[in-house]
Amino acid sequence: MDIATFAAGCFWGVEAKFRQLTGIISTRVGYTAGQTESPDYKAVCTGATGHAEAIEVTFDSALISYEQLLDFFWQIHDPTTLNQQGPDRGTQYRSAIFYHTPEQQALATSKKQNLNQTRFSKHPIVTEITPADTFYAAEEYHQCYIAKQGGH
Repeated sequence: MDIATFAAGCFWGVEAKFRQLTGIISTRVGYTAGQTESPDYKAVCTGATGHAEAIEVTFDSALISYEQLLDFFWQIHDPTTLNQQGPDRGTQYRSAIFYHTPEQQALATSKKQNLNQTRFSKHPIVTEITPADTFYAAEEYHQCYIAKQGGH
């Protein structure tokens, strides 16, 4: 099993989308890449902790590759808007890839460069690519939130 960590706006929708992919073993939503130890949702929502709302994906690389996860990641959100996805604004909603291995870093960087060169959008991709940091799981009521509300 391998782990990938992404941020693409509000973690509820991102998690629901990733959970639909074949090869995903489990998901956790939470907070990463901030300055506060053990942050909670209320603190992260202020934008003052520096954390991103993120999703940690455990996947079976025999069924789905990291490259496929990257392609999916860039399709499910707008990676050209800085600190914003839809109506959600703030650094906690930034587009980010938190790599766990040098291979993940190289692939993410290469994919981002390629997308920018092929004019994926009229605007450059602002997705940050940084080392994975401590991942703090969000409160239980946030886990699989959309599914708990009757969605997919």
